[in-house]
Amino acid sequence: MTRPVVSALLGTVAVSVMLHAQAPQYRARLSMVPIDVAMQATVAGSGTAAATLKGSTLTINGTFAGLKTAATVAHLLRSPKTGMRGTPIGDLTVTTATSGTISGSIELTRPQIEDLAAGRLYIQLHSEKAPDGNLWGWLLAPEKK
Repeated sequence: MTRPVVSALLGTVAVSVMLHAQAPQYRARLSMVPIDVAMQATVAGSGTAAATLKGSTLTINGTFAGLKTAATVAHLLRSPKTGMRGTPIGDLTVTTATSGTISGSIELTRPQIEDLAAGRLYIQLHSEKAPDGNLWGWLLAPEKK
């Protein structure tokens, strides 16, 4: 290859790496988390979500299906530790049906961005018969191979 072609290819790779570095990607698997034995009869379903961080804006898009009753609300929450219940930091838009979509953009503070990188942010979807949460999913960075 000629020097200009090699330079162009290296430039393209450098831009691609910079763009990827500027917009970290996160994924969540939404699954059932019964709060207590009585809720096991009302909680069902599954889903997935993807999130992209550009600057301080976290954009979330996902789908869910198989709920026993219609979804009502969805939130992004912060937990002090992965696996523990947390506090809401933002609202998401959700299809009010037993299957549909979750979406939204939330401005994060610097500490919340650090929490995202540490795996302490999660999505929680509520439904009519599970007002304390039907599906939960932790936003995690994909494993590097």
